[in-house]
Amino acid sequence: MACPTHFLCKALRTVGLVLFYYAFSIGITFYNKWLMKDFHFPLFMTLVHLTIIFCLSTLTRSAMQCWTGKPRVTLPWKVYLSKVAPTALATTLDIGLSNWSFLFITISLYTMTKSSAVLFILFFSLLFKLEEPNPFLILVVVLISSGLFMFTLKSTQFNLEGFIMVLLASFIGGIRWTLTQLLMQKAELGLQNPIDTMYHLQPLMFLGLFPLFLLNEGLSVSTTEKLFRVSELSHLLYSLVTLSVGGMLAFGLGFSEFLLVSRTSSLTLSIAGIFKEVCTLLLAVEFLGDKMSTVNWLGFAVCLSGISLHIGLKTYRNKVGNGPMVRNLQVRENPHLELPLLQAKDDYCEDTNDEEEHEILY
Repeated sequence: MACPTHFLCKALRTVGLVLFYYAFSIGITFYNKWLMKDFHFPLFMTLVHLTIIFCLSTLTRSAMQCWTGKPRVTLPWKVYLSKVAPTALATTLDIGLSNWSFLFITISLYTMTKSSAVLFILFFSLLFKLEEPNPFLILVVVLISSGLFMFTLKSTQFNLEGFIMVLLASFIGGIRWTLTQLLMQKAELGLQNPIDTMYHLQPLMFLGLFPLFLLNEGLSVSTTEKLFRVSELSHLLYSLVTLSVGGMLAFGLGFSEFLLVSRTSSLTLSIAGIFKEVCTLLLAVEFLGDKMSTVNWLGFAVCLSGISLHIGLKTYRNKVGNGPMVRNLQVRENPHLELPLLQAKDDYCEDTNDEEEHEILY
């Protein structure tokens, strides 16, 4: 039986990882919203973020290879284009539309609408048979949908164009996370480590978003004094620095999510995500002047109830012995490629006692 000190250390570690995740997740939301006030080129911003994430992923992979002496997985072109491309396209559209919406809507409306992604994830998980049908899922759908309806119905800062963008991003996000789960569960691809997944996704994401950027922002970016027609070098450096900070936050968000799941569990990330949304709304109301009525808060509470019910159902299914509601990973011939980044051998052996701690979060 473990001593109280062990549990205390584990609790403190979990709290630290959650706060680390909050710093990047909440930080990038407010940072992008702040940046969009003066820099009205969300697609160009996303392209810069993708470039930075790819560079940092490449450096991280090189560091991991030097540290372990083990080669990182690199997919052949045929497999890369056929297996990774659909996930990359869905991911880039999700991120691009989400950033684009900041030009039109408040953070509170963005946060609430983005919560509807759970509905689309459920739909595509059932469609791809990643999750078993459950009558309680109907109640989950009703609660989340009702909460979203109540929030938008009485919203005094509602913008239809931005709302449609986020809703479309949530729909594509359902496809994105379902395809990501399928991609990471294909043991023969060797992309169980999200750093490797991020490395392979970014180039195709960049190519997928670039035509849309040229169509909507290409001419404007070429003629703006903030970038390519800059009159003073200081203005250009300011734009590049602010964009680079956002890119590092985006990479940090992906890294912190992975670190939280690998050291705790996907359930911890899901629960932390609920409280993160509450914190985001409170901060938006307090510091950005977002207005929320009693009906808005009630709708948000109803939506979170649906998300919480979904998490509770997944946990119950695991505890009663029916196994996880998603398919398990197969064992690879090179198991070192599957070990989570920065996770020590002793921690890995210790954490395998809990089944839910190695469930893929879709």
